[in-house]
Amino acid sequence: MTPSLSELVRVFGRIGLLSFGGPAAQISLMHQELVERRPWLDEQAYLRALSLCMLLPGPEAMQLATYAGWRLRGVTGGLIAGALFVLPGAFVIAILVGLYAAFGDLPVVQAGFLGVKATVIVIVLQALRNLSRKALTDKQHRVIAGLGFLAIFALNLPFPLIILAAAIWGYVTFNGEVTTADAPPAPQAKGMLGTAAIWLALWLGPLLALTLAGQKLLSDLGWFFARLAVVTFGGAYAVLAYMTQTVVEKYQWVSTDQMIDALGLAETTPGPLILVTQFVAMLTGQINGGAPLAIAAGAVALWATFVPCFLWIFLAAPYLDQLASRPRLSAALHGITAAVVGVILNLSVWFSLNVLFQTIPQQSWGPVTIPRPDPATLDPAALILTLLAGLLIFKFKFGMATTLAIMAMIGTGIHFL
Repeated sequence: MTPSLSELVRVFGRIGLLSFGGPAAQISLMHQELVERRPWLDEQAYLRALSLCMLLPGPEAMQLATYAGWRLRGVTGGLIAGALFVLPGAFVIAILVGLYAAFGDLPVVQAGFLGVKATVIVIVLQALRNLSRKALTDKQHRVIAGLGFLAIFALNLPFPLIILAAAIWGYVTFNGEVTTADAPPAPQAKGMLGTAAIWLALWLGPLLALTLAGQKLLSDLGWFFARLAVVTFGGAYAVLAYMTQTVVEKYQWVSTDQMIDALGLAETTPGPLILVTQFVAMLTGQINGGAPLAIAAGAVALWATFVPCFLWIFLAAPYLDQLASRPRLSAALHGITAAVVGVILNLSVWFSLNVLFQTIPQQSWGPVTIPRPDPATLDPAALILTLLAGLLIFKFKFGMATTLAIMAMIGTGIHFL
């Protein structure tokens, strides 16, 4: 069944407005809308598309929506579906940045954000638990996860290098049977080079124009988020440590506390969590040049982050059946996913230390550098809030948005007490 464009807009608009709760909830929502309620995709086509999107860099749920739109109505359908998945959340993020810039420094607001930060610690731990159950299925992948953690936590190695090493290891150590007997014939390559050229020009052309125009801040934001888009395997949590390392320590666009606040607010919006890039960019623009620069920075971040998602899908979608028949690619992906577990463990440690302690000196031994928090600077309120958030999520099974709201109110209440 081929839906009309108006039907496509209505259904994917609904998905975009209701896509709270992270990729697992978003993928489940799309399955309900596209497979169960409507005969638009069959079960096997949906699962193959999901496998493809997990192989690609970028937010897999947004790319799954883009693939579904492409499958139903070609490039136009893909553009509609992908854009509608992102734009509602982007609109909410823009409003939140304005409110945060206006009121975020007030003591009562900071007290509410302490509850949000405590909840973020637990949310990241929940993501770590869920991913480790799926990814760490044998000793080899547990070792990869441990090495990934040590590489970024103690050696401060860049995230792209870690995932590259994990992918190569998974690929070369694959010991299953490789066969191409059942592989479908590859589609004709005619047009693929044209597609790549068009989308690369659309993606990188505006960033090059900003560079040539001397817009240093906007071009720096654009090129950084473009690089981030290429290495975003394993979801937003996987690259948050790398992103934080760059925007806080290298460029000093935002502070550590602002970065944690950005993630907490991004958790409350529909759409992919990687919209945190828009929040960081807009806040950077607001700090450096007020609302006009904030709007421009947000647009640059959205462009650099999401345009490549269309590039990957429109290039890879015609080869879906071919890719599904290549087990070595799956082995490489499994290696990446295992390393991502270690990277997310590092992220959870980083968040916890920065929320719970006021002073975190670094201890170095040659190339090894690890944080050693000062126990005297432990924040008792932050510790209590974190334990309470853990109870709400792990024991009482509250949803993320509900828990964030409750913890923000409790943090505010503690301030008044």
